[in-house]
Amino acid sequence: MEPTKNKKKVQPKQKNGGNKKSPLSLFSGKVPKGGQFFSNLVTAVLIFLIISTVYSMVVGGKDKVEEVAISTIAQSIVKEEVKSITVEGDVITAEYVDGSKKTSKKEVEASLSQTLVNYGVSPEKLALVAVEVKNESGFGYWFLNLLPFILPVLLIIVFFLFLSRQVKGSGMQAFSFGQSKARIIDPNDAGQKVTFKDVAGAKEAKEELVEIVDFLRSPQKFLDIGARIPKGVLLMGAPGTGKTLLARAVAGEANVPFFHLSGSEFVEMFVGVGASRVRDLFKMAKKAAPAIIFVDEIDAVGRVRGGGVGGGNDEREQTLNQILVEMDGFEPTEKVIVMAATNRPDVLDPALLRPGRFDRRVTLELPDREGREEILKIHAVKKPLAEDVNLKIIAERTPGFSGADLYSLMNEGAILAAREGRKTVAQFDFIRAIEKVMLGPERKSHILSKEEKKVTAYHEAGHALVASVLPHADPVHKISIIARGHAGGYTLKLPLEETRLQSKKEFLDDIAMSLGGYVAEESVFGDVTTGPSNDLQVSTALARDMVTKYGMSDKLGPIALEGNGGRALFGGRGVDSRDYSEDVSAKIDAEVSKIMNDAFARAREVCTTHRKALDSIADELIAKESIEREDFENLLILNGIKPKRKEVVEK
Repeated sequence: MEPTKNKKKVQPKQKNGGNKKSPLSLFSGKVPKGGQFFSNLVTAVLIFLIISTVYSMVVGGKDKVEEVAISTIAQSIVKEEVKSITVEGDVITAEYVDGSKKTSKKEVEASLSQTLVNYGVSPEKLALVAVEVKNESGFGYWFLNLLPFILPVLLIIVFFLFLSRQVKGSGMQAFSFGQSKARIIDPNDAGQKVTFKDVAGAKEAKEELVEIVDFLRSPQKFLDIGARIPKGVLLMGAPGTGKTLLARAVAGEANVPFFHLSGSEFVEMFVGVGASRVRDLFKMAKKAAPAIIFVDEIDAVGRVRGGGVGGGNDEREQTLNQILVEMDGFEPTEKVIVMAATNRPDVLDPALLRPGRFDRRVTLELPDREGREEILKIHAVKKPLAEDVNLKIIAERTPGFSGADLYSLMNEGAILAAREGRKTVAQFDFIRAIEKVMLGPERKSHILSKEEKKVTAYHEAGHALVASVLPHADPVHKISIIARGHAGGYTLKLPLEETRLQSKKEFLDDIAMSLGGYVAEESVFGDVTTGPSNDLQVSTALARDMVTKYGMSDKLGPIALEGNGGRALFGGRGVDSRDYSEDVSAKIDAEVSKIMNDAFARAREVCTTHRKALDSIADELIAKESIEREDFENLLILNGIKPKRKEVVEK
């Protein structure tokens, strides 16, 4: 139930570029993406239906006029019921005195007056009616008459043009398949620009990269003296240490274009596409020189060649070969710097690391306390902090946190404050955020029974008591039996001083501390639960590393029997990759067992000797569920145990 050191890394999302237009877009080689064929077809059909409906409403929306015989209109004229007549070709429209309208047709060859006279209308009666003859010629007349025939034809033509354009776009995308997909950050885009002042906790790495910036700003002074700046810079470090951010900062300081993409974006199903994209990427960068090319996760294409089975890695290896050729070409004065990032430098091909390619390697370590405080200050700029916020204390409570972890911590603190309806972020929010980043959110729905709560309390009390009594274990800062993530409870211990080296005595005390929960359960309840399973895994792995990696075994002596890899994975299961005999393997197992048994005995002795303190801590946990450092130290003092202070720690 002790918190593990593995934490999720949260990287800030990188935008693809600014909103401003840039001449670099001429070299991007990107083709606008069309929609799917089915969606385009549905859209065209909907447009056709809408236009047809509108046309029908316009044409069919006119008032209906009653059609009668020409004799009926003649009789109405004789009775003086018709006010006016309008003639349009062979169509006669009569407007009556009461306002109604009737229409009829006449013979095409005969005139209107002759036709009406033939039907018995005298000239005197006809003279009382206003007759208007409209000209049928003109664009409007012919357009309205031909529109029902032309409109469907036009819609069909537009529909086929639309589909042919989509097919043409798909064909163009096929031709651009081998072009680079790199995103470009324009140096004039203030919204995307990052400089060294935006990067904290990597002082040595920034100093290494200053001369790269100088070369990109004024390369001639280096070339005049015969100096060649390294073409490739490899940024190495754990996930979340700021490799991508530092590469962007170099481009921002030098004020040059920044081409960035992931190593996996080179590789496609078809052999040769990755190499083509590499050529296109370097061509784009050379046109925009001086510039920086940044390849993130280069181990996706830069792994050692020859490891494929049956030619399965041909595409990746051809891509790597093209990168090697481009980086060591025939243009020694080319003003293009290639930067790459990886957290697995041990798997890279040796040809990538030789002089002339990635011959400058910059390692980014996890930030120390001062570095973490600087990073927290950067992330706190846009957050309204309460008066009680002390970033130094937060930095002290976050050893082992990367830059991405600290970003997540500050963000989680702000989210907690906003969730509770407050306008400022308080220190308490950040303290809770530390535990959330390390272990996960509280599982409030995980309600322990009375017996489970008691077992968990004694388990965590055992961890805390052993850590407080043993001289080389880190002091306890908080104990809790509130479930977080996969842990039913946790004991948070932090070192008084951050060190790069750990001694054998510290390892032994850490193993004993990990077994404190197991010992407490067994000694108090006479039984053990599944709770200590993670403690046993962590402590056993540490004991094996002491024997096989660090040479801390009295029996085997100073010899390294395993590398960093340990066990290889095959089919999802561990496969032994050892280089020692079965006899040595038995000795290793015996030494690991001895270390674990000795640690178990020491933890048992502590819990037995200070049983009263163990009961007091467990009772306090059952009552309050969480104990902070100050209250815990008061409990220790009441039970005759002196808390660890910085000035009394034995080293």
